[in-house]
Amino acid sequence: MREDELRKIVSQGETSRVQFKLRIENNDSIAAEFIAMANSKGGMVIVGVQDKTGDIVGLDYAGLQSTGSAVSSIANELVKPQIFITTEAVSCGDTNVLVIYVEEGIAKPYTDRNGTIWIKQGCDKRKLTDNSEQIRLFQQNGLLFADEMIVPDTGISDIDESKVKEYLAKIDDSDTDLPLERVCKNLNILKESRLTLGGLLFFSKNPQRYRPAFCIKAVSFFGNEIEGVDYRDSEDITGTIPQMFEKGMGFLLRNLHHVQKGQNFNSTGILEISRIALEEVLQNALTHRDYTRNSPINLLVFDDRVELASPGCLPNSLTIENIRMGNAVVRNNLIVSFCSKLMKYRGLGSGIRRAVKEEPSLLLDNDKENEKFVVTFQRAAQ
Repeated sequence: MREDELRKIVSQGETSRVQFKLRIENNDSIAAEFIAMANSKGGMVIVGVQDKTGDIVGLDYAGLQSTGSAVSSIANELVKPQIFITTEAVSCGDTNVLVIYVEEGIAKPYTDRNGTIWIKQGCDKRKLTDNSEQIRLFQQNGLLFADEMIVPDTGISDIDESKVKEYLAKIDDSDTDLPLERVCKNLNILKESRLTLGGLLFFSKNPQRYRPAFCIKAVSFFGNEIEGVDYRDSEDITGTIPQMFEKGMGFLLRNLHHVQKGQNFNSTGILEISRIALEEVLQNALTHRDYTRNSPINLLVFDDRVELASPGCLPNSLTIENIRMGNAVVRNNLIVSFCSKLMKYRGLGSGIRRAVKEEPSLLLDNDKENEKFVVTFQRAAQ
């Protein structure tokens, strides 16, 4: 890092990814800072800078050496599991500062020696005590899958037996003569006599009785602003995932135009946005959304675009470039398994590629700040 780059960073103050320390005085506090960054998006700790004023005080040679040794010990001994840091001494006038780089961790959640999980919140850090947030961290590391967790207060009476039989017919399973409870346990629909989340969302009579937020909020607006109070159509789409998919497509079909492109005058015409692309994106949203987040999918139709926003960013450091190339990381194993038999889902990571091929102007936004993934279809002026 050059001196001018460092001074620019310091001039902008502390952020969720930049922290200032005058000296390393409290090893446990520094360990908590490293942990918070590793559990979040990574960052840097700059030693030799006043955190209140941003004044660069610097370190002498002995200070650089002792600080470098101290932070290495902290990363090795006070962070569980161990993290790897890199350090860089940067000259600032007649003094030096030590920049400590902490990468986003791949073995989340990281804890201190007391087992406390720390995360970043703005320029501060805080203990993680909320269960749903802890679940998300475990999910990011592949230690837990939300769709395999049991849903409290559910039971076999909530299962729609006809949906189970339909699934068995699809997979040509020979367990049709077994008792329903045994079949459902074999399929991971039931666990400990309660429904798994995946089982609830595919085979229950009323999934939203227990998870009301796991629905689609669909609105067709006049104009192009979400703040508008007037709308053409609005629906809270509920049911199982296959039912929500069918209803969601129905909402889109009745709120988008069909255009004539050389067809017979009496024909329906061609949908203004590729139906294949719409199906792929809607199916992906229902299949790959983050089910640790208690919020709905938003399906919004404007005069100039269609937006589909699903809760949660791309998982496990997956990027938009990755998914455009067909790469995939499965966040919901059980749901994907059921989708592959009951829906058009192929599970090959090709859905977004297929949608982009059909609609080259498709916009993808991995909105990390608001923890959502947004797909936008452009509409032509009518």
